[in-house]
Amino acid sequence: MTPTPRPHLADLPPYTPGRPAPQGAFKLSANENPYPPLPGVLAATTATLDALNRYPDMGATALYDALAARFGVATDRLALGTGSVSLIYQLLAAFCEPGDEVVYAWRSFEAYPIAVTVAGARSVQVPLTADARHDLPAMAAAVTDRTKVLLVCTPNNPTGPALTHTELAGFLGTVPAHVLVVVDEAYLEFVRMADPVDGLALARDFPHVVLTRTFSKAYGLAALRVGYAISTPEIAGALRAVALPFGVSTAGQAAAVASLAAEAELLARVDALVAERDRVLAGVRAAGWSVPEAQGNFVWLPTVRVSELAAAAAELGLVVRPLGDGVRASIGEPEAGDLLIKLAESFRP
Repeated sequence: MTPTPRPHLADLPPYTPGRPAPQGAFKLSANENPYPPLPGVLAATTATLDALNRYPDMGATALYDALAARFGVATDRLALGTGSVSLIYQLLAAFCEPGDEVVYAWRSFEAYPIAVTVAGARSVQVPLTADARHDLPAMAAAVTDRTKVLLVCTPNNPTGPALTHTELAGFLGTVPAHVLVVVDEAYLEFVRMADPVDGLALARDFPHVVLTRTFSKAYGLAALRVGYAISTPEIAGALRAVALPFGVSTAGQAAAVASLAAEAELLARVDALVAERDRVLAGVRAAGWSVPEAQGNFVWLPTVRVSELAAAAAELGLVVRPLGDGVRASIGEPEAGDLLIKLAESFRP
């Protein structure tokens, strides 16, 4: 006899990270912010390096205080993780027993089925609508007595559309109180639409809701892995209870605090990325592609010729993210956007 892992891990789907870009190519495969850290954020981060021999502040006091002040919530309603994806794993570990059901749209964030399988739970995938949006009535109908968690990614990664506050609040009113609803807002800072989701209002009005957010995307701290959740003290406490001790590094904590202090300047960069996103989206559509609404920092190119499109992108110097039924391309530098439009003009879906 030799040690064997739990049997359900044999069904674990792989997570394929965005490929690094070769020299001279643009990396559009990981939804990263193309801008480097602001000087103040970089200084706050490097100031921590002389304490690499010390563990981080496990209580993350300064960051919890900064988040509480920024969002007007008590610190006991907050939980930290190494990115919002870590918080998803923590939530499933805290709330799911083996065999419990987790409902989510598909296609959506590719880490969801992995996290569900690791928790020993069962995925219930609800197909997106024809315009690549969450089918909320079908998701509500998929909830059973075995459902413990429901995941809602808005804007939806990788397809791009976001839910309105009215439709999401109406949907939450139909979800039983025993079901934890995770509103994954990794891209909320990029949303520009009428009636955007007010996550803080949802977390206040619905005690079975938890928001997950990240400093990786809009704030440009992807390498430091800092995410946070907002919910009730009970749910946030459960998240903290299952968190990896000392998970968020000293550098990550300092960079996140400095980013909140420099938020106005950081979000001006987001405005520039949104303008570039809208330019690229218009160019791709003008080339004849039927592309969904884009509310994140990426565009979705639906195609059955996924491998061919990714290869054509590579020939132009673009590294994109091929998925099962399309290709996701992050918004990067304007030069990358020009090449992405050129790709759309030269390739038929």
